[in-house]
Amino acid sequence: MRIFQGIEFLLLLVTVSASAQTAAQPATPPCSKSEYRQLDFWVGDWVLTWPGAKAGDPENKAANSIRKELGDCVIEENFDGSTNGGLIGKSVSMYSSVTGKWHQTWVDNQGAYLELVGGWDGKEFHLSREGKNQKGQAVMQRMIFKNITPNAFDWSWEVSNDQGKTWQVQWPIHYTRKKS
Repeated sequence: MRIFQGIEFLLLLVTVSASAQTAAQPATPPCSKSEYRQLDFWVGDWVLTWPGAKAGDPENKAANSIRKELGDCVIEENFDGSTNGGLIGKSVSMYSSVTGKWHQTWVDNQGAYLELVGGWDGKEFHLSREGKNQKGQAVMQRMIFKNITPNAFDWSWEVSNDQGKTWQVQWPIHYTRKKS
């Protein structure tokens, strides 16, 4: 009986020691790799401007608030264009280590639901999807973040009717970081 108690005590010591060593080592956060930082330039509060519908129309304005959520694994966007036609929308973006790409889901108060996929090409950040135009014809759609500096960048929504050979900018937006 004493031999078994001694063995049980020894096993308990080994288990406690192994647990203490594991607890002492800091766990690597799940989304700490550099790929998860590729959209960090977007995080913050922004003033957005874009041209009026036709020449001479006043410039349009909106606000966009971008936050990192869920252990810095998710980028959450809150777009408020209520002063210009009422578009209010949200997106969540996340890098997938399984696909090696970024995935974004956009929803808004006008009934849109979009899923986009893409990533960083070293100079610009692209997200794209296959969609349909007003006539129900297949088109490619993409958004591009470009001319990125710490306090400003340009974003555009673009459409291609020829499977990506040519693109037409449909919504050019200039982002300027809000001053604190």
